[in-house]
Amino acid sequence: MRTTIIGRKVNLRDHFKELVNKKLSRFDRIFDEDAQAKVVVTLEKNRQTVEITISSRGMIYRAESTKDEMNDALDEVIDALGGQIRRNKTRLNKKLRAGAIEDMVAKEDEQEERGDAFRIVRTKHFTVKPMDVEEAVLQMNLLGHQFFMFRNQDGGEINVVYRRKNGNYGLLEPNEEEE
Repeated sequence: MRTTIIGRKVNLRDHFKELVNKKLSRFDRIFDEDAQAKVVVTLEKNRQTVEITISSRGMIYRAESTKDEMNDALDEVIDALGGQIRRNKTRLNKKLRAGAIEDMVAKEDEQEERGDAFRIVRTKHFTVKPMDVEEAVLQMNLLGHQFFMFRNQDGGEINVVYRRKNGNYGLLEPNEEEE
């Protein structure tokens, strides 16, 4: 797995980078060498935020934690990623195994009771209008939503703006899938 470590508003020591690589190495048996891990450490008001995103074969695993110490935040993020990977790995293995579809149908009621099933409860259709990013953020705020989908007038592609936990905004843009 290729790892990129970025420090925002903080200089990361080599010891921390080695610790990150050591902790991420526990996922090496799950992911192939084409997988990419991006670790972003941010310092804001004496709080350390560690965010790890692992992408492999179209699947994206992401976790974030904010603590007083970056090592504590790193531990929490690694644990959260481990849980996500275990849950999704099991689902993927079930889908790929012969006869798994029948097993899943038979266990559907049990999964719903545990809350493991994905269920779409509402589908909404609307016209996607061309606008710039600032106008999309304004529209999202007017509607009181956490996200807003629009057609970017600059490139003509479908984009999504969203409100982040820290009150800032994010923009999702489509990208060609890497092989």
